[in-house]
Amino acid sequence: MDNRQAIGSWLSGPRAAAEAQGVDFGYRGERLGLPEEGPGSVARPGRRIGAIAIDWGLCLLIAYGLLARNPQAMGNWALGLLFVMSLLTVGTVGSTPGKRLLGLRVVSEEGGRLGPVRVLVRSALLCIGIPALIWDRDGRGLHDRLARAVQVRI
Repeated sequence: MDNRQAIGSWLSGPRAAAEAQGVDFGYRGERLGLPEEGPGSVARPGRRIGAIAIDWGLCLLIAYGLLARNPQAMGNWALGLLFVMSLLTVGTVGSTPGKRLLGLRVVSEEGGRLGPVRVLVRSALLCIGIPALIWDRDGRGLHDRLARAVQVRI
């Protein structure tokens, strides 16, 4: 193996190096029994990041317009609003306004609606932030994995 191949596999990560050696990881959501593409497939990271950005912007707008008396408190109010919005909307209709705009929905691993405890766990972990940045092989954030949820395309 020449040095360029070794550096390339190091920069690409362990998954790319394993795939180069013939390991088949399958597609995202295969282990969950979801289709590879189309409605019901695991949502791609770009859509999920876009949805949380829309939700965060909406919460900032509400906090700025209605609740915050000073700019320093606006972020705290927005985070509280994000938590409440996630609890109410994911718990009832399965998606936040941002997810709905981008065609996403949160469902349980079994395919149904999330129960109240799972929505509470998911929302609390999402507001911490770090679990949402750690993804598994299926592209689910740690907050979704711990709540046994998956974000799918509508």
